[in-house]
Amino acid sequence: MKVNGTLINYYFHCKRQCWLHGNRINLEDNSKDVKIGKAIHEVKSEKNKQSEINIDNVKIDKLTQDYLTEIKKSDADVEAAKWQVLLYLKILKDKGIERKGKLQFIEKSKNKKISIIELDEKNLEELRKIINNIEKLLDEENPPEVINKPKCKKCAYYEYCYI
Repeated sequence: MKVNGTLINYYFHCKRQCWLHGNRINLEDNSKDVKIGKAIHEVKSEKNKQSEINIDNVKIDKLTQDYLTEIKKSDADVEAAKWQVLLYLKILKDKGIERKGKLQFIEKSKNKKISIIELDEKNLEELRKIINNIEKLLDEENPPEVINKPKCKKCAYYEYCYI
């Protein structure tokens, strides 16, 4: 599986979740939070039919002349969302399109702040390492161990890991 935004996000959230999703074990259809996130994207897309753009293996929420915008339900994992945006910026850059990234949180936001992200050489080098690490992780025969964190209870893979 080619590394996409979901895998980047899961890699930061939980390596086991990343491995399971990357190896086509998909339990997200049972997750209330995933359904809410998809509904938010559908509502945003209906308001602006040209907002979501598919490029290669990623879906970009919004692309303007200045920004690539990623819309998230909550700011629970800002670091994961940041690297997801950086991946999208790299994909655009590889196609000759240079933009800044914008992270927008629309629910449960603790700081109501919009983050601006730029793909500089330092981030690009780190992103390459992350992509390489994800590819190695997905090639492993077995998933990583369960992390046993409170956030596991809200995960789409909870039943797989604990029941």
